[in-house]
Amino acid sequence: MCEIEIEEIPGLPGKLPEGERLLWQGRPSWQSLARRCFKLRWVAAYFAVFGSWWSISAFSDNATLGAALLEGLMLLPIAALALGLLCGLAWLTARTTIYSITSRRVAIRFGIALPMTINLPFSRIGSADLKSYDDASGDIMLSLLGRDRLAYLHLWPHARPWCFTRVQPMLRGLPQVQEAGRILADALAVAVAERQAAERMAASETTACEPAPPRAGRIRKASARRQPALPAGLPVAAAE
Repeated sequence: MCEIEIEEIPGLPGKLPEGERLLWQGRPSWQSLARRCFKLRWVAAYFAVFGSWWSISAFSDNATLGAALLEGLMLLPIAALALGLLCGLAWLTARTTIYSITSRRVAIRFGIALPMTINLPFSRIGSADLKSYDDASGDIMLSLLGRDRLAYLHLWPHARPWCFTRVQPMLRGLPQVQEAGRILADALAVAVAERQAAERMAASETTACEPAPPRAGRIRKASARRQPALPAGLPVAAAE
């Protein structure tokens, strides 16, 4: 994790190292964030139910129908303010977030007041799960390996909901999640193949450097006592 100082490539905290390539970049959709992250529909439903309850209560107290409806509509300015704030927060979150997939890592740049970047090397990613919706948008959840831990509140809203003990970073609200998921799956497969090839090469080099064990015949020859040759014509009994 690092703070952003100078971005030569938007979304990445510095120049790409030699051999690393940028494969994909994207931002979350603010509409998707508003609906699924900031629960815009749930808040709107809350105000609708509360306003209806006010109207019904006023009508049951012998108020006219018009007066009862007006009583419920009194919550409309408050509801509009709350929903507007949530939409603005979703827009700012989407505007200040960039997801990047390179040939070696996943980078999440986020933060409205304090922009920061989290780098997730492929060697620390155990699995990636994709969840898509009817509008072709969706989320990609990343499961991490090792003992590294991320703070849920620090990473939110780019963290999988309700996973507090084992925080999972999340590429959230992607407009075309299938494309990003395919690119990430291919990159992870290539990284795993390269890592396995490097491990096999290292194992073969270690085996080649080990000294070869001596042959069994040589051991017997070195440990066996050489007996003197018997004189010709000497009886066998004299040799004992």
